[in-house]
Amino acid sequence: MSTLSDLVHAQGCLTDDDVEWLHRLTGDGQLLADLASADIVMWVATNDGSFVAVAHTRPSGAATLFYRDIVGERVRPQWRTQVQGAFDSREIVDSSSPDWFEETPTRVRAVPIIRMHRKDGEEPPVIGVVTRHTNLGEARTPSRQQITFDECANDLFRMITSGEFPDLSAPTSPRRGAPRASDGLIRIDVDGISTFASPNALSAFNRMGFEDELEGESLAEVTTRILPATQQVDESLPVVVTGRAPWRTDIEARGVTVSLRAIPLKDHGTRIGAIILCRDVSELRHQEQELITKDATIREIHHRVKNNLQTVASLLRIQARRTHSDEARDALTQAMRRVDAIAVVHDTLAQGLTQKVDFDEVFHRVLKLVAEVAAAPNTRARTHSTGRFGVLPSEYATPLALALTEVVTNAVEHGLAGTEGTVTIDAVRTDENLHVSVRDTGHGLPEGRVGQGLGTQIIRTLIQGELGGSIEWNGAEGEGTEVSIDIPTRWMNK
Repeated sequence: MSTLSDLVHAQGCLTDDDVEWLHRLTGDGQLLADLASADIVMWVATNDGSFVAVAHTRPSGAATLFYRDIVGERVRPQWRTQVQGAFDSREIVDSSSPDWFEETPTRVRAVPIIRMHRKDGEEPPVIGVVTRHTNLGEARTPSRQQITFDECANDLFRMITSGEFPDLSAPTSPRRGAPRASDGLIRIDVDGISTFASPNALSAFNRMGFEDELEGESLAEVTTRILPATQQVDESLPVVVTGRAPWRTDIEARGVTVSLRAIPLKDHGTRIGAIILCRDVSELRHQEQELITKDATIREIHHRVKNNLQTVASLLRIQARRTHSDEARDALTQAMRRVDAIAVVHDTLAQGLTQKVDFDEVFHRVLKLVAEVAAAPNTRARTHSTGRFGVLPSEYATPLALALTEVVTNAVEHGLAGTEGTVTIDAVRTDENLHVSVRDTGHGLPEGRVGQGLGTQIIRTLIQGELGGSIEWNGAEGEGTEVSIDIPTRWMNK
């Protein structure tokens, strides 16, 4: 499905600043739809003089008119004159009589989208039109809440026509837990006095210890009374509860956490009040805290595993130094190197917040470790790495690190034994495949045959068994060796 940016850029009439403005407005499409109890559609002009729908939001508390998504469709003839009129006149245009849509009476309002900009003396541009489609077939005697919601929607539509909404100074934040109109809404006047509080908003404040009515009260004073005196207060709280800035904050009392979002209301630059959206996010914050605790625990486990592996590697190193058998010393040294490679992966996981690792960082450390340990006194090995492995899940990073450790070690110990040469590692990552090539300039494969030692068995087991990939050895005696590894990555990308 095409994104809003794709649809807008396809028309070729708008700038990047225009697109950013539309993105911000689309982010509040659900708020507009819920306040207006109507479908909200955003239109932009096309190169041939028509209009195309680039966004559509259905109301969450009322019947929708459009059971099928109309994004990407051109404006229908019955709305064309009204949409064009709003675009040309820079003013809100209401339908003069009920508009019938699929045998349902509707009322349509067309609102020009004007983007405010900083250039003095220039008229801000009209970059699109928002239409509000109200289902009159579902009309009933409006409650006080519905009347207030409708007034708030009209205030926001008026601000859209003057370029005062959306406010680009408002910080963007994750959608998860963001309060919506149905979660709780408080309307305050220019002095910060509550003129309306929805039942859900009042319930949220009651759960925090406020036992009276919110209406007629200063929201700032109410908040001050319910917050514990010893609690550290977010510096953004005063501007949120007074509606002076489009910010968000959380307040907590009696074990209840309520998220607040302020939307200042203006009339041609003059502040006339604000909408305060609120939502009880106690359970959500509790879950987030549990996740943070689990992440910290997992990182600590990786850190301890890394320390234990390094201890094991140190013990193997000590044992290797004390043994008198060259064969035993080599075996212990190889075991130490393998343990160190696993420790590198756990060390990287201990530093991050996810169970994925930047394998390029891991391999850089592993490569340095292998080059230092594997080279014999009479062997001078240079290593060179190109390409990128990218980010891998930990369950893939560990076996791949071990396998590449063995491959590079073989290239240094056997391919370059007693000589000077280069080992080149090249990685090519695609959506479907990871191809790794390890080439050395050493002796090559004796008689073109692959060895059957423990290292080769480990490599085959890890690449073919653990990673579901394939591996090939190519080369002839005296011409160096190339090891080609192919691993499917489609499972890693999920």
